[in-house]
Amino acid sequence: MAQAVTQPASNPMKHVFGIRDFRLLFVGTTTSLLGDQFALVATPWLTLKLTGDPLALGIVLALEGFPRAVFMLLGGAITDRFSPRLIMLISDVVRLILTILMALVVFSGTIQMWMLYAFGLGFGLVAGFAIPAENSIVPMLVDVQDLQAGNSIIMGVTQLAGFVGPTIAGILIGNYSDSAIGIGLAFVLDAVSFAVSALTLWFMHTGGKIQQFSGTTLKNESVWISILDGVKYLWNDQALRLMFLVIMAVNFLLIGPLLVGIPVLADRWLPEGAVAFGLLMSGFAGGNLIGYLIAGSLPRPNGFVLRVLMVGVLVAFGAVIGSLGFIRSTWVDFSLLLGLGLGNGYIAIMLFTWMQTHTPKEMLGRMMSIVILSSTGLVPLSQAISGAAIRWSFNILFVTAGILSILATLWAAFQPGLKALSENLAMEQTGGDDLKAESMASD
Repeated sequence: MAQAVTQPASNPMKHVFGIRDFRLLFVGTTTSLLGDQFALVATPWLTLKLTGDPLALGIVLALEGFPRAVFMLLGGAITDRFSPRLIMLISDVVRLILTILMALVVFSGTIQMWMLYAFGLGFGLVAGFAIPAENSIVPMLVDVQDLQAGNSIIMGVTQLAGFVGPTIAGILIGNYSDSAIGIGLAFVLDAVSFAVSALTLWFMHTGGKIQQFSGTTLKNESVWISILDGVKYLWNDQALRLMFLVIMAVNFLLIGPLLVGIPVLADRWLPEGAVAFGLLMSGFAGGNLIGYLIAGSLPRPNGFVLRVLMVGVLVAFGAVIGSLGFIRSTWVDFSLLLGLGLGNGYIAIMLFTWMQTHTPKEMLGRMMSIVILSSTGLVPLSQAISGAAIRWSFNILFVTAGILSILATLWAAFQPGLKALSENLAMEQTGGDDLKAESMASD
């Protein structure tokens, strides 16, 4: 026992990067996520330049969001039946083809709105299968004691790409403001990133833990029965159920106004234009990255403090959204979104890891798809409503969204499920420490 106590603990980050398949996943994910940011800026900007109509932008975003939501549960069930790596590889190849086609029609000057609608629809359909797989693969590659480190790396690089990418994309598009060259180049870069990601997935080993939990018994039962089993598992868990309802409500009230409102805000009222759009998108992503680092380095608070933090972050979401309709300063908006992202990232990393460790691996794809659906399922409707509402009143949209989200948060604050969730999160670290102590004692 004395030897176990004096033995230095291994660095989980170093251990995770020592896994060959994880290194390949890291390279492919980093490249793909960075490329996605170029399309994320180029698509709404191209829509506004073609039509000048926020409603058209809302429709494009909704067409991408609806099939993503509709096929999310099916994508989770398919992920549980097959390797997450295989689903990710196929998804990358399909999206590579779509982005190449978009770049060609932009460069040739033949782009029409129906093409943007089809592009959004295709991307959304593929995302319904890709997202559950992407959120299920890390637990298949790393041991449970290294899972938070693995999640921190992947989720951290997601936000780093979201912080750097939109600003670079905004500058690229802004430098070619009089032509479509910048937008076309943005789609080319996204296509290249999908090619790199597909290659890294191809070179990953096909055996081992990636397929160990694919679930041979699942292949003998109906897909719809397996989806229903996942829904029942979530609904019977008080903490998971409340988290599902709150995330669904808050994202419906806030994400649509943000995704539709920020490009309109930048285009109409901020002098930096496309650059401002990229900066605001980067601000929220950068705040999330800082929040991830803080969550990984600071001790986890007790249940009561954690509840206060969770409620405070959600209330701050509503307050910031409500104020965006009245602020005409790029850097003030940037600062608000940066701070908001910090709180969001801090809470998100703990919730995400907790869900993965408390879900059976053979059900992980379905559980991730259900939870992600709670954050994206109603977003397309929110985007469409936001696009129509902005045509009526920009300020009222943001104020209404902010007030309703605060009311939803106050309702959740008095639900018993919130106490159960916060106490589970607070106890998770203690439980992990107890397991380590037991392991040392047995040695």
